[in-house]
Amino acid sequence: MSSRRTTTIAGSLVAASFSAVMILPFTAAADEPGPASSKGGKAVDEAPAGVKLTTTLPEKISVDNNSEETAITATVKNEGTEDSGKINLLVVGFDGLTVKNVQGCSEIAKGDLPEGSNSGFSCPVDNLAAGDSKSYDVDATYDLSKTGKICLPVQSADGKKTYWQQGPVPFGTTNPSPNAPATPLLLGTDNQPVAPGGDEDELPKTGVLRDVLPLGAAGAALMSAGVAGLWWSSLRRPRRQQV
Repeated sequence: MSSRRTTTIAGSLVAASFSAVMILPFTAAADEPGPASSKGGKAVDEAPAGVKLTTTLPEKISVDNNSEETAITATVKNEGTEDSGKINLLVVGFDGLTVKNVQGCSEIAKGDLPEGSNSGFSCPVDNLAAGDSKSYDVDATYDLSKTGKICLPVQSADGKKTYWQQGPVPFGTTNPSPNAPATPLLLGTDNQPVAPGGDEDELPKTGVLRDVLPLGAAGAALMSAGVAGLWWSSLRRPRRQQV
């Protein structure tokens, strides 16, 4: 009788441990996706009556420490009461963050990129009905030895007006993990790069000064005042007038 009881208990323990193994991975996976956020965004030019355009980015992304690859979801929304009509969503990368591809969008020519950016894609949207949104899968790389930013302007179809602009907003971490398989980055956080040898004295010179200086004194004043949306317009419109 005791041997049967022992066998029964052992069988129960094995089943319990197997169940725990099966459940834990699903629990961990469910914790990974973060909420979307419009952090760093603001309205610029006045949108058509009844139209309110905004964008969102994930609160958290993960960068593979070997390939430096990451995936980002960029979403444009119409929170107004009227249809948007034709608009363009732009996805632009800066410094360590390079946009490699945006599903269904066209790459912006190097000569047409805003000053200071390294890559960008233009996504034409035929129309967003009131309350609707459209999301795009963004493939990017992130050089963790630098800071990195992303920018999502929403423009009129002719590019003359910028209704909304999110960014340039940073992704980064204050706790780098070079020995881990991947490094999680948070939206709105300046990246603290790690030198290959872990010596902070050898860190590359990146950050706010590197972004602001190419824009000149006027650009620096706009960025420090928080008028990020005017930055895109001031860069793009003069070039269009000269052409």
